[in-house]
Amino acid sequence: MAGKKDYYEVLGVNKNATDEELKKAFRRQAKKYHPDANPDNKKEAEAKFKEVNEAYETLSDPQKRRMYDQFGPDGPQGFGGSGGPFGGGTYTYSTSGFDGFSDFGDLGDIFSSFFGGGFGGGRASRQNNGPQKGEDLKHDIEITFEESFLGVTKELNIHRYEECNTCHGSGAKPGTNPVTCTSCGGIGQIKQVQNTILGQMQTTRTCPECHGTGKVIQEPCIECRGKGKVRKQAKISIKIPSGINDSQTVVLRGEGGPGQKGGPKGDVYVTVHIKRHSIYTRKGDNVYCEIPITVTQATLGAEIEVPMVDGSKEKVKIPEGTQTGSKFTIRNKGFKAIHGNYQGDFIFNVTVQTPKRLSKEQRELFIELAKTMNEQPPVKKRGLFG
Repeated sequence: MAGKKDYYEVLGVNKNATDEELKKAFRRQAKKYHPDANPDNKKEAEAKFKEVNEAYETLSDPQKRRMYDQFGPDGPQGFGGSGGPFGGGTYTYSTSGFDGFSDFGDLGDIFSSFFGGGFGGGRASRQNNGPQKGEDLKHDIEITFEESFLGVTKELNIHRYEECNTCHGSGAKPGTNPVTCTSCGGIGQIKQVQNTILGQMQTTRTCPECHGTGKVIQEPCIECRGKGKVRKQAKISIKIPSGINDSQTVVLRGEGGPGQKGGPKGDVYVTVHIKRHSIYTRKGDNVYCEIPITVTQATLGAEIEVPMVDGSKEKVKIPEGTQTGSKFTIRNKGFKAIHGNYQGDFIFNVTVQTPKRLSKEQRELFIELAKTMNEQPPVKKRGLFG
């Protein structure tokens, strides 16, 4: 055993391992060291993979195992290297994965069947021949801020496939029926047996004749050209709940494409976009805005009417001496939560507006006010030379 590793050690079993233990160990090691399962260290993994393959080929054969136990891997004739535990076949590995196993077929299908998932993108080719749900559709809609607050019902024009009225979804010309596919016998799949590095493996592929349907249309419907469905424009109604937020989605069940083989219709997913408002903004379920008040209202105090999003008005008392930026909250006048009974608040800041122009009488009154408050009234500027 000077030139090669101990085959029992390679597989991780003792010398008294049974055939079943050897087989399980080989499967475990082959999966562990497969190059596609080790993308960051493919060269070393490939070498390990070959070593595992060679070890199992020798130990799984009773005669070779007896000679190996007596002479080791470098005995009179040597063991392994014949291409796999079941004889024949060589493989070539490239940067894009296995180029192929000569005599062994597609590696992706082989390992998909063997390991239940495959490597390097391989997958089991299985076709669902039962009822299938129809196509789901996506749509966008834009509504106003007020509509998102109150809720609204809209009509949408969508394009979707509907069952062909001429053939009633069969795809066959009226008076005819699809016939059972002779290639697959109506099951939609074709099974193949391949000789692989792991022995004989059975793979299943979609029937190329009927494309997995199990039926072949000999005389297609003229209206739908054998598809069983036609594309049409449909008008549907959507109820958008009050409180919906921007970019949220409303699902219309059963308004999508037609199902196949008795399956349910698909759904329509409508994403709602809310237009920006010139006055109101939203944070969570609260509504925010700014309300202007006059200098006298801010100074003396006042009762003002604040416009709500729904068009109503709420009376709010502004205390005397209110400053710009003062915040006021009206409870439970914000957005309603879509789920639950919670409702947000209406929150506004006041902005004190200073008059830009005053009449002579108003100006004199402000001057007198300034004097009573020990303020120096403004002096009119005179010319450059007085």
